[in-house]
Amino acid sequence: MKRRGFLGGLLLGPLCGTALGADPVESMRETPVLADRVKSGMLPPAARRIPRQPLVVRTFAGEDGPGRHGGQLTMLVTGNRDTVLMTIYSYARLIVHDAAFKLRPDILESWQDDDGREFTFRLRAGHRWSDGHPFTTEDFRFFWEDIANNAELSPFGPQDELIVDGKPPGVDIIDETTVRYRWDRPNPYFIQSQARVWPLFVFAPAHYLKRFHPRYSDAAAIAGAAGAGERGRDWVQVFRRRLDAMFVNNSADMPSLNPWVLTTPPPVQRYVFERNPYYHRIDASGQQLPYADRVVFDVTAPNLIPARAGLGEADLQARYLKIRDYAFLQNSARSSGVSVRLWQFGSGSQFALYPNLNANDAEWRKLLRDVRFRRALSLSIDREELNQVVYLGLATPSNNTIMSRSVLFKPEYATRWAEYQPQAANRLLDEMGLGRRDANGVRLLPDGRSAIIVVESQSEATEESDALNLIAEHWRRIGVKMLVKQQTFENFWLRTASGEATMTAYAGLFTAVPTPDTSPREFAPTTQGGLQWPKWGMYVASKGKQGEPCDVPEARQLLDGVRQWELADDEPGRRRAWDGILQTNVDQVFTIGTVNGLSQPIVVGPKIRNVPKEGFYGWDPGGYFGLYQPDTFWVAS
Repeated sequence: MKRRGFLGGLLLGPLCGTALGADPVESMRETPVLADRVKSGMLPPAARRIPRQPLVVRTFAGEDGPGRHGGQLTMLVTGNRDTVLMTIYSYARLIVHDAAFKLRPDILESWQDDDGREFTFRLRAGHRWSDGHPFTTEDFRFFWEDIANNAELSPFGPQDELIVDGKPPGVDIIDETTVRYRWDRPNPYFIQSQARVWPLFVFAPAHYLKRFHPRYSDAAAIAGAAGAGERGRDWVQVFRRRLDAMFVNNSADMPSLNPWVLTTPPPVQRYVFERNPYYHRIDASGQQLPYADRVVFDVTAPNLIPARAGLGEADLQARYLKIRDYAFLQNSARSSGVSVRLWQFGSGSQFALYPNLNANDAEWRKLLRDVRFRRALSLSIDREELNQVVYLGLATPSNNTIMSRSVLFKPEYATRWAEYQPQAANRLLDEMGLGRRDANGVRLLPDGRSAIIVVESQSEATEESDALNLIAEHWRRIGVKMLVKQQTFENFWLRTASGEATMTAYAGLFTAVPTPDTSPREFAPTTQGGLQWPKWGMYVASKGKQGEPCDVPEARQLLDGVRQWELADDEPGRRRAWDGILQTNVDQVFTIGTVNGLSQPIVVGPKIRNVPKEGFYGWDPGGYFGLYQPDTFWVAS
């Protein structure tokens, strides 16, 4: 029985739709900035650059309606690694969430789901990569055969979301525009994984990458095609660097399906992304999207971004702006003309503390694995004071958990073990045998050392530093001393994964507004990215080849809960699995949350149109601005 089918043009929802009545493809208008290239023969006309059935955008997230071509969007970034923001904000995926969090085909013309076991993807005939080469199922075949199943490129085999009961899918290339994935049992991850901000890629530009693959090119040809800085590297390193560019967007040579493509290779101080002449979306009046001709990422110091945004030097800015900047931005707007909006920030916690249950220090590892210690640390934080002092009273004290707008939310998830109860915290620590103190009032560990927790952070945000200093004062009152150690981004992750870090401070849960169908893997030790259990996560991700097996029963319950969710054959079953996972996380305080629900300032330039006045600003679903289709934002004259 076909459980769910999505046919492009029939069920595209409020933001997108195919032509009804007048055909916008028949009335295609040439993009002015490309007209000379079309006239000279360098590019085909607009009607021949788009797919035969493009995605037609009829309604818009903002209130300004259909726009006009031209102009640029300038955003402020802090360095080379911010090129990934173009992939995030563009949010061009096989399947996407719309602004109502419903799944819709995007790059795909349609997909069909047969009982969760078989998925048929239909591409848009005539769709092309940004360099003009056809985008076809050859790109899917190449990815499956030559990347996912190449032992050197994928030593652990295909990605976890493609494995069901230890078995990979059957992949059938039906024709140039149709590919089918088959499993013996339902795969609940597959469709959702295509709509993620960091998607589960199942395709790659074969025509470009074959030059770097030994199945299609010899060693001399690969060496000749490699960059100057890659001489002497093996083919895997050369290939992987280019494959990674599909997401991190740091190669000006890599073909793309995004609305804008990079033209300035890093490192530079000004990244320029020009419109993709073969982009697959158009508006109902026959204009190919995006409206803006280019997007510029201007590199600047993070502490200068609020001032520059307030002065009108950014057309669209949210990153590196905090709620504490809001008053300044509003004052600056009076002279610069920018608009300052507040969107809801989507995170389980503004920032959270992550006890490393895989810490190398045996004494600290034992303490951190004792739930009484984690509960005591959480109970000793005065979150209301933290909210008033650091976040101007605009946040909500909470555990690091899902937000109230999620259909899975229960109030106890936010409050359990998160109320300010220092006396209860002291009792728990005394019960653990930590009653002895040194001359400074700091409790002594069983081995005689003072209970000094080093919290490692990679954030340069002033508010996080202020919050950690206040929490340090809270913990001092129960006899635990905190020291904060700043790390580079790279060292932060290396020290956590290796077990050298005892505790870390980082952003809260990304999956803040899940539905029963959303993957719960972030809430269990399934990937190395879990700061509270990196070695357990690596063990699962590597199928036992790296890391350590999970040996804490309560954490193993989470893995069982994920398995329960995977095997559930209906929404109530998946909801029950989610309830158990969320309840265990709250009871066990595997992470220590602070506050959530804070607003995110959004600065919009005076000439920028179609940016919503209200919105949801979160990583997933939607990719921050991506949920609202930035290719439809336009520049007024």
